[in-house]
Amino acid sequence: MKVRLSKPSFAGREKLLAEFGEMLNDGYLVSGRRVREFEDLAAGYLGTPNAAAVSSGTAALHLALLALDIGPGDEVIVPAYTFPATANAVELTGARPVFADIDSKTFTIDPSRARMAVTGRTRAIMPVHLFGVPAPMDALMQLAHERSLAVIEDAAGALGSEILGRKCGTIGEAGCFSFHPRKVATTAEGGMVVARDQALAERVRMLRSHGMSFKDGVPNLILPGFNYRMNEMEAALGLEQVGRIEPLIQERRKLHERYRKLLEKVPGLAFQQTSQQCRCAWQSLVVRFDTIDSWTIIEHLRQRDIEATIGTYAVPLLGYYRDKYNFGPADFPKAAEIYEHAVALPFYNGLTEDEADYVAAVVRDLVESRHPGQGKR
Repeated sequence: MKVRLSKPSFAGREKLLAEFGEMLNDGYLVSGRRVREFEDLAAGYLGTPNAAAVSSGTAALHLALLALDIGPGDEVIVPAYTFPATANAVELTGARPVFADIDSKTFTIDPSRARMAVTGRTRAIMPVHLFGVPAPMDALMQLAHERSLAVIEDAAGALGSEILGRKCGTIGEAGCFSFHPRKVATTAEGGMVVARDQALAERVRMLRSHGMSFKDGVPNLILPGFNYRMNEMEAALGLEQVGRIEPLIQERRKLHERYRKLLEKVPGLAFQQTSQQCRCAWQSLVVRFDTIDSWTIIEHLRQRDIEATIGTYAVPLLGYYRDKYNFGPADFPKAAEIYEHAVALPFYNGLTEDEADYVAAVVRDLVESRHPGQGKR
């Protein structure tokens, strides 16, 4: 049996193909009605007044930072365990990403470490709702209020996740989403910035399209910007995906529960944890192994036709940041440990029970071979 790591799920393929045909006929391929409809749909689902669709989740982070005037001389606190885009977006503004270690159970930023990282140059905190698990927003918002900091939520993989009854991405000044194929909903590539403040959202819209603004149909260049626009084909995919987001989430929650029942008694294996205050959309299934490194697990699965990968990265230990800022594993021990021992298992809408059972059996066999006599059922 061959099992993929991830595979997007699309319903209504005939309707999508007809929509693509209509696009080719009408010739509007960028920033047309479908993008506006997608923004309205996402904003309505999230309960936020402003949504701006962009070309990627990375673009969303970059634009949110720039729209808040964060740049050279500023610092932004980011978790040490995340995808590089979180820190890269800060670095590309000329500001400095200041890394804070994580909670080893939730894999999200440790608010006590975030507090220790605040200096007189700190302008913002960028928590990541990693793999769909909400970051501890109550503690982070309290810190932000005390120190007059902006909060930019990296909700790339958390569309539909909630904490304390609020959707992730709608709690801070800005929320940034990704629609990469491994996310809960995909547009192939694509992203979105949501914001409560109308002026902030308008600044994002200008920056995504070369810094241009239109008044009474007359264009004007307000500030230098980028080509970070979403195209109509991506938006059409997004309308199909977000239009049925709750069934997608419910299927993922059931799949996560099945994996948990299959693997919860495996010795030395731990699931990413979340609190009862949270509702998790589960973008990925990432588990930690106490004594086996991630690449050993990944290779073992590969030999049995199962795709897997690392959870994500201890970013300050990657070449660029390690060399520039002279970081080592002792600076972020929890992020370093999770980086070395966490694996993303196959997890997507449409994964069959037989496939999940097969993956779990292969994982069990490997771990129990390292722990003879333990965990047998």
